[in-house]
Amino acid sequence: MKNSFDHALPNAQGYFGEYGGSFIPEELQKVMEEITAAYDECRKDPAFQEELARLYKHFVGRPSPIFHAENLSAKYGAPIYLKREDLNHTGAHKINHCLGEALVAKKMGKKKLIAETGAGQHGVALATAAALVGLECDIYMGEVDIAKEHPNVVRMRILGANVIPATHGRKTLKEAVDAAFDAYLKDPINQLYAIGSVVGPHPFPMMVRDFQSIIGNEARVQFKEMTGNLPNNLVACVGGGSNAMGLFTAFLDDQDVAIHGVEPAGRSMDEVGEHAATLSLGEPGIMHGFKSYMLKDEKGEPQEVYSVASGLDYPSVGPQHSYLKDIGRVNYGTADDQEAIDAFFELSRCEGIIPAIESAHALAYALKIAKQGETGSILINLSGRGDKDIDFVVENYGKEYGIESLI
Repeated sequence: MKNSFDHALPNAQGYFGEYGGSFIPEELQKVMEEITAAYDECRKDPAFQEELARLYKHFVGRPSPIFHAENLSAKYGAPIYLKREDLNHTGAHKINHCLGEALVAKKMGKKKLIAETGAGQHGVALATAAALVGLECDIYMGEVDIAKEHPNVVRMRILGANVIPATHGRKTLKEAVDAAFDAYLKDPINQLYAIGSVVGPHPFPMMVRDFQSIIGNEARVQFKEMTGNLPNNLVACVGGGSNAMGLFTAFLDDQDVAIHGVEPAGRSMDEVGEHAATLSLGEPGIMHGFKSYMLKDEKGEPQEVYSVASGLDYPSVGPQHSYLKDIGRVNYGTADDQEAIDAFFELSRCEGIIPAIESAHALAYALKIAKQGETGSILINLSGRGDKDIDFVVENYGKEYGIESLI
C-alpha cells in the first residue's frame, strides 16, 4: 500500500491517477476549457486573490475558529476539537467555493449562476454569492429535499434565487444534478454551472478543492498554535467530498496524521437504495461527466441511494477521494442514520452546538475512534450548522429524545 501524494494532481486533463477527466459533449468541452483558462488566470491574479481574501475575512467571517470540545473530550477520553465552519456566513463551508465560483463567473462575463443542492447549504451560499456580485441564480433541488430542508428553500428565495424542483426518480440530490446539468447544456454561454462539490468534469474537482483548501490551511496553523502539535486524526463527512478535501489537503504529506472520511451507511449497508457508501461498496464508473467510484445498478447505471442527510445522498464521489482511497492515504469509514442522529444530540447537549446532520456523521465516527483509546487528538470538520435540520429532526426523532413539537 502506497502513501505518496502527487502535488501535481490533477494533470492537465483533470485526472487524479485514473479518476476525474471530462466526459461531456464536444461543444461543452470547449466551454470547460474556457472555464479552466479563466480559473487559471484568476488563481495567478493578485487582484483576484486579494478580493477573495477580503470577502473571506469581512463577508464570511474567516478564519473560522477551532474549538476544544472539553466536555466531549472528558466523556470519550480523547482530545476532541472542532473546525467551526458552521460559524461561516450562511452556516457552512459551501460559501468558500461559491464566492470563488461567483467571482470567476463575473470575470468571464456570465449572466447567471446555476447549481444543484441537496441539503440546501450550497444553494443558500450560491444565492448569497450571486446577490453579492450581481448575477441571476437558479437552484435545482429534489422535491423530497425541498420539503425536508424548507428553511433553506425560504432563504434561497429571500436572496432572489429561483428554486426549481427536480421531480423525477427519487427526487433528491442525484436528480437535482441531472436537472441542473440539462439546464446548463441549453445555454453554457451565458450561465456558469457552479458545481457544489469536488465532482463533475475538469476543472471543477480541482477548482472547488482549491477554494475549500482554506479550511485545512487555517486549521494547520490554528491547531499548532493551540496545542503545539498537528492533530493525530482528521475526520470529515464525505458525500461529494468538498468539506473533506478542504480539510485534508493541507495534511496529506503528514504521515503521522491519520485521515478519515465518513460516508453515510443510511438505514442498511446490505440493501440497495438504503445507503450512499460509494467508496465503501462502489466501483469505478462514469457519471455526471467524470470518472470516480460509483454505486451502480445491474445495468451499470447510478444506483438509488439514501441518507438521512440530504447533502450526502449521492451515488458517486469526488475523483481525488477515489485516488486517495486507492493509494491508502485516507481511510473511508461509515456512520449510519441512527449514529448520526445520536451524535447530533450529543454535540447539542454536551457542547451547546447544533450541527448539520451531514457533519454529525463525522462526529459519530470520531466518537467511535475516541472509544478505541490511545488514539490521540481528533480534529473534526464541523462543516455546517443544524438550523436547516431542526424541523426534520424533531418531527422524526423528537419523541425518542424527549422533544415534543410545540406547534
